[in-house]
Amino acid sequence: MPIEIRRLYPGDDALVMRIADDVFDEPVRPDRLASYLAQSGHFMIVALAEDVVVGQCAAVMHRHPDKAPELYVDEVGVSPAFQQQGIARRMLDAMFALGREHGCEEAWVGTEPDNLPARALYEGRKEAHGEAETFVMYVYRL
Repeated sequence: MPIEIRRLYPGDDALVMRIADDVFDEPVRPDRLASYLAQSGHFMIVALAEDVVVGQCAAVMHRHPDKAPELYVDEVGVSPAFQQQGIARRMLDAMFALGREHGCEEAWVGTEPDNLPARALYEGRKEAHGEAETFVMYVYRL
């Protein structure tokens, strides 16, 4: 089955209403998706199989006053039935190209230490700067 890798734009909300299992962490709300796609510097790439979303990659461009913008890859998800087919790698390739088009000089992504499939994907990238960096994250309820 052919897989189409496609960037979503404002107005493409209807494309994300047929979603395979476990592509997103939670159900997609149309109002949140529309808001996300309408924001400058918010990017979403999806993988489609027969008009069903089987993968997604979301990223946000961070702008700084003292350095070039960076691309933060916020989410990568592929339905278990479609994993190990290179879909995540293809979506990352498309997202990195999009970041370069927008002047980003770096992209960064994080994952849990025990998420071995994600770590294998990220560590296998030729763009990586070697080993994974140590990172401490704090979460605040607002």
